[in-house]
Amino acid sequence: MKFLLQTILNCTINIPVMKLFRRPTDLETDSAMTLAQASVGCSVRINAIKGSACDRLRSMGFCESMEIKKLSNGHNLLCSVCGTKMALNKKLADQILVCPV
Repeated sequence: MKFLLQTILNCTINIPVMKLFRRPTDLETDSAMTLAQASVGCSVRINAIKGSACDRLRSMGFCESMEIKKLSNGHNLLCSVCGTKMALNKKLADQILVCPV
């Protein structure tokens, strides 16, 4: 099933192994990854912003529940936020927790 979803979405995603009697919040936490870990070309939704640069990222337009698309990878990554392309360094991208859309 994981291969089928990766093929359909053309994205690399990690599907957590389900355990019996899991809470819904556990699934959300397990499926979260940082923006730096997301694959290029995937659309993701921001779950949380954690770290020392929270205020800086929010002032740039990154906020919870916002959908963004990762456009490139490398030392600085490029992403599209509300139709605007923005470059972030890896340190900032590691502070943005996202889930695949």
